[in-house]
Amino acid sequence: MENHITTVYIVRHGQTEWNVEHRLQGHQDSPLTEFGVRQAEWLGESMANEAIDRVYSSSSGRAHRTAEIIRGSRSIDIIDTDDFKEIGLGSWEGISQTEAKERFPEQFDHFWKDPAQFQVDNSETFQQVSDRAVRKLNEIVSEHRGKSIVIVTHTVVVKVLMAYFEGRAMNKLWDLPYIHPACLCKVQFVGDEPSILLHGDISHYKEDPVPS
Repeated sequence: MENHITTVYIVRHGQTEWNVEHRLQGHQDSPLTEFGVRQAEWLGESMANEAIDRVYSSSSGRAHRTAEIIRGSRSIDIIDTDDFKEIGLGSWEGISQTEAKERFPEQFDHFWKDPAQFQVDNSETFQQVSDRAVRKLNEIVSEHRGKSIVIVTHTVVVKVLMAYFEGRAMNKLWDLPYIHPACLCKVQFVGDEPSILLHGDISHYKEDPVPS
């Protein structure tokens, strides 16, 4: 049986206005900043000569806009899916990280130090995000064997997908590498066997990263 090589590029969206304000977005949305657009452009330029067969995006505007920039002039449709949306943060959406820490100290601590325990009103759990994102990614890889696929998504989704490939425990989820805006992860499948080639790569950046 032939071993097809399937390449998956997993990208975080570019910097947004709420990132700069340290405001929690979740399923809500805010537009890319000028710097966020540039970040996506740098990645798009670095991938200009890569063969890309499919582009999938979170259905959030910030991810779709990033996907458009990376796609460039290629005549490929961008397929939006809720399965790659950021973790739903329920009652936290739209508030600042400072406010979340002051009002919900225990859950804020869980979010960053013990994600498996995190849950606030109307939020998703990290495991629910992992389940939906991993299921969708495996479905895409199965459907497009031998192809190159770009997935544009969000920090938590990047983290849980890469943790899945690494076998990383949930309580180590936030360990390095840092997932900068418009950073690149690259996973190659030979048949069904994945290998991580890049993880949180920002070698395409033309200015110093601003963590957000």
